[in-house]
Amino acid sequence: MINDKHYRFPWREGNRFELLVNGELFFPAMLQAIRLAERHILLELYLFESGRVAGRFIDALLEAASRGVAVYLLLDDFGAHKLGARERQQLRSGGVHLNFYNPLHYGALRRNLFRDHRKLLVVDGRIAFTGGAGITDSFDTHDRPNGWHEVMLRITGPCVTDWQRLFEQSWNNWASPPLALPPPLPASYPGSRPGRVVLNAPSRMEIKRTLVKHIRTAERRVWLATAYFIPSWKIRRLLRRAVHHGVDVRLLLPGPFTDHPAVRHAGRRFYGGLLRNGVRIYEYQPRFLHAKMLLCDDWVSIGSSNIDRWNLRWNLEANQEVADQNLALELQQLFERDFADSLEIKYETWFGRSWHPRLQEWFWGKVDRWLERRSQRRRGERE
Repeated sequence: MINDKHYRFPWREGNRFELLVNGELFFPAMLQAIRLAERHILLELYLFESGRVAGRFIDALLEAASRGVAVYLLLDDFGAHKLGARERQQLRSGGVHLNFYNPLHYGALRRNLFRDHRKLLVVDGRIAFTGGAGITDSFDTHDRPNGWHEVMLRITGPCVTDWQRLFEQSWNNWASPPLALPPPLPASYPGSRPGRVVLNAPSRMEIKRTLVKHIRTAERRVWLATAYFIPSWKIRRLLRRAVHHGVDVRLLLPGPFTDHPAVRHAGRRFYGGLLRNGVRIYEYQPRFLHAKMLLCDDWVSIGSSNIDRWNLRWNLEANQEVADQNLALELQQLFERDFADSLEIKYETWFGRSWHPRLQEWFWGKVDRWLERRSQRRRGERE
């Protein structure tokens, strides 16, 4: 792979990636990795809410700390506001190093806009997990049929070192004393898949840059799944152009189940122009689609980033890119199952919808544009 100086981390050969679909698979895998930890556990998350899932993770982290494993937990201050005081004290008393990204300050609107939306777990520098999940009961699909639909990647190989470096940087920017981890344990990496860690931050737009590049150069397909779809004009134009070049362009988006109905309505106002130009749009029906999956030909990107302007502009984000036909086929099969569980929005029927959804799309579109103008001014003032 050719590496680009505009990206912090290079493409690295020799990785293995395992796609874990829904909480009944990724939560047990993450907990097992924590229970087997020998040296350190690094966990950086946006959502961490008191409940059954949080209780299981807290117990596992405390048990690891009790046997001498160094445990570092970095949570977004806004995303973790539903983590109770009792659990916070329990973690700190049990030896977990707990800190919060960008604590909220009354009246500091500009500063409060910046959030840590990354989701990553690194254990001993040898195994990492990333995707879109938080530690909340919403993602528990073991015995909850309405649990959110989400995916995570289990990663082994050289890319894990980059995930560890990313955590160290975030921790050292917001916590003290500085974190200086030992080098990873010696390990053999039997994998062969190339991968790269890409990130978004106020001064970096790697995820958007690489998405734009792969939409522009796709030859067969561009399949995107996102929980919040308010794309920029540039991305909408590229999707339309891809269709005109013979590319199969499909969007997998939330249906009636969502945690932010206003965002869904604001994003639906773009359907007409996309449908008119041949983009196929599917709304997932069984439950809330929270997954963030990008598939352009055989390029895969999975992580924390949604395709919305706010997410790409203000948040810390990180995705794992993979260039591998086998993983691309596995993700293709997941997309196809999800398309089968979705309602495809047809151009012929879209314009026959009633006045009520039209009014909601118009109103929340106005709100979105107002917020966009305000946030641009705020960002300009900050810079």
